[in-house]
Amino acid sequence: MSRSGADLALLLLGGFRTLVDAAIAELARRGYEDVRPIHDFAMRAIAAGADSASELGRRLSISKQSAARTISVLQERGYVTRDTDPLDARRKRLEVTALGFDVLRQGEAIFDELRDQWEQQIGATELAALETHLTALVGAMPIRFDTPGWIAQDLGESI
Repeated sequence: MSRSGADLALLLLGGFRTLVDAAIAELARRGYEDVRPIHDFAMRAIAAGADSASELGRRLSISKQSAARTISVLQERGYVTRDTDPLDARRKRLEVTALGFDVLRQGEAIFDELRDQWEQQIGATELAALETHLTALVGAMPIRFDTPGWIAQDLGESI
């Protein structure tokens, strides 16, 4: 049976949702009930140098207002701090806290575990082939948050 292009897109989206939903559920079991995918993306961007709402918005392709809301949530939950910039006292810099980095490490470990589960389900050779094919089709860096796109805009609204 031949599938349509739309079927392929839905299968890929389904694979993404399956992994993300399982990771979120496992993070909750490990005590992080309040983490959402946008929080991971935001903390990674902050750790990589996005130290303001404007910069975070640019890196995630979301509005400055959505970035500010995300930052506020991350601060309330103790994942990010906003401290005075040592070079400019008028400016506040964002930093990921030790708790935030713990969440990021836990998330990475969970995704490794989920990958291992998929490997057990379909076999190491098949999973490696799938990853090779997807890399050939979408590139080594398939997601870029510094360009406009519906996913990044949607994520900004699902804090």
